[in-house]
Amino acid sequence: MVAAAVFAPSLHAQQYPAKPIRIVVPWPPGGGTDVVSRTIAQKMNDTLGQPVIVDNRAGANGIIGADQVAKAPADGYTVLITIASHAINPTLYAKLPYDNADLAPVSLLAEYPFVITVHPSLPAKTLGEFISIAKARSGQLAYASSGNGSGPHLGMELFMNMAGINMIHVPYKGSGQAMTDLVSGQVQVFLNNFLAGMQMIKAGRLRALAVTSSKRSTAAPELPTAGEAGVPGYVVTGWYGMFVPAATPAPVIAALQAATVKALRSKEVSERLSGEAAEIVASAPPQFAEFLKVEIAKWAGVIRKAKIKAETL
Repeated sequence: MVAAAVFAPSLHAQQYPAKPIRIVVPWPPGGGTDVVSRTIAQKMNDTLGQPVIVDNRAGANGIIGADQVAKAPADGYTVLITIASHAINPTLYAKLPYDNADLAPVSLLAEYPFVITVHPSLPAKTLGEFISIAKARSGQLAYASSGNGSGPHLGMELFMNMAGINMIHVPYKGSGQAMTDLVSGQVQVFLNNFLAGMQMIKAGRLRALAVTSSKRSTAAPELPTAGEAGVPGYVVTGWYGMFVPAATPAPVIAALQAATVKALRSKEVSERLSGEAAEIVASAPPQFAEFLKVEIAKWAGVIRKAKIKAETL
């Protein structure tokens, strides 16, 4: 019996996977997370020799899908791929149906920057000029976000704190309407999705001031980082990450992580991610766990300082 207990995890790993794997994506079909997950799933299927199926369980800022995975059997057959909201939700919501400790990190898949974007009517050609204008017109400029508590909302709150400026927050239900009102000049600033923002910037309908990553993006190397442009230490990135239920055996997590890294480094997946201006990370579980601690603490500080409250679940 002792021998069986000792060798059970190893045996499980040797037999894994013995049936299809389900990747839960807590966002609707067609979005960035869905497309990236399906591209990864196809390559994982080739490596693991079992079907890897994407199951969209959208709702409540990613909470519904995360809750399903947190409460699933810890056998490696139910996996979560989600985004940065996972690090925001524990502080944004007074109570979640699961605890973050119920989910074990597998890998930080990739990170991508945002673009600090303004309407051309604002006479700011650089981030420094924008900050000067915002200080002179304190409380008058309006910035858009894709929703209360969203990444663009919290990212701009952090930017205001670090730059010493004050603006009016105008939340929208999604980035589409926020972009529409930015292009029309109804709002002046938006912490924009890189891909969508660059299309409008190249068309001359918006002006980009800086990217929010720690280094310049290969997709637009002419744009400085916010740190270079006048706000040292300001870094806000979106990301894709993979999780499993917390009690999943370590050998199974290792097998999943290895298959995921191989998928990420394939031509199909790397091209897809570069098209999103994303940079592949493919971290090991301990590195992803440390990254999450930093992210959760950073956004908790922003949420508490700005007294942001989400709508009830």
